Amino acid sequence: MAEFSLPANSRVNKDGRVFKAAANARNSRVFKIYRFDPDDTANPRLDSYEIDMDDCGPMVLDALIKIKNEIDPTLTFRRSCREGICGSCAMNIDGRNGLACVSACADVKGAVKIYPLPHMPVIKDLVPDLTHFYAQYASVKPWLQTRTPAPLAGERLQSKDDQAKVDGPSTCILCACCSTSCPSYWWNSERYLGPAALLAAYRWIVDSRDDATGERLDYLEDPFRLYRCHTIMNCTEACPKDLNPAKAIGQIKQMLAERQH
Repeated sequence: MAEFSLPANSRVNKDGRVFKAAANARNSRVFKIYRFDPDDTANPRLDSYEIDMDDCGPMVLDALIKIKNEIDPTLTFRRSCREGICGSCAMNIDGRNGLACVSACADVKGAVKIYPLPHMPVIKDLVPDLTHFYAQYASVKPWLQTRTPAPLAGERLQSKDDQAKVDGPSTCILCACCSTSCPSYWWNSERYLGPAALLAAYRWIVDSRDDATGERLDYLEDPFRLYRCHTIMNCTEACPKDLNPAKAIGQIKQMLAERQH
C-alpha cells in the first residue's frame, strides 16, 4: 500500500564525511554517495569524495572502484562484467536509473550524486534487496513450457520472423532499472509485477514454441499484476538496453482484450 509519510530513519543526512582530493589534483570531481550501514543506528548520509579524474577511468563505476580501492574500503556496491551485460551495477546516478559501468562521468554536470535504486529496501550503501523483484520474475515462469512431443531431431525450430519477436525481450538483463523507475511499482510493488517481470512474461507469450500461452495470459489477467500499469513510460526511458517494456505490456493487454471476442 502507498505510504505518504516516510519513517524517520529514511531521512538522509546531507552532511556526511568529506574526503578531499590530493593537493596536487588538477582535474577533481566531487562524488556524493549514499551511505547506509544496517549495523549503525544513524540515518543514511551522503559522503563526498573528491577524485582526480586524470587518474581515473571515464565511467561512474571506475570512480566507485577507485574510491573503494584507494579512499574508503567500506563503500559497498555490486558490479561484475563492466560491459553493460550483467546488470549488477544498476543504481541511481544524477537522478536517473542506469548502469554505472556504461554511465560516463562527463555526462553529469556538477557533483555526481549516486544513490541505490529507488523504492527498494537497502541492504547496505548502494546494494538494494532484490529478493521480491526476483520472486516476481520467477512467478511468470520464464522458461519454455511444452506439451507436444519434441521433434525427432531434438530441436524445436522456429522461423526467423518468430525468432525476431523474442530477440529483443530476450536481451533483458534484469537490472531492475525499469521497475524501480515506475511510480505504479513504487506504490503497488506487493501486487503489481512491474515492467521487468511483464517483459519476461511477454517474451514467452509470443514464443512460437511455447504451449502455455493461455495459462500465461490467465495469470496476468488481474487488476494489479498487469493492469496497474498506467503507461507512464518511465520503464522504457530507463532501460539501459533500449528495450520497450511499456510496449510489451500494451501488447499483452491487447491480447487479453482480443481473446474476449
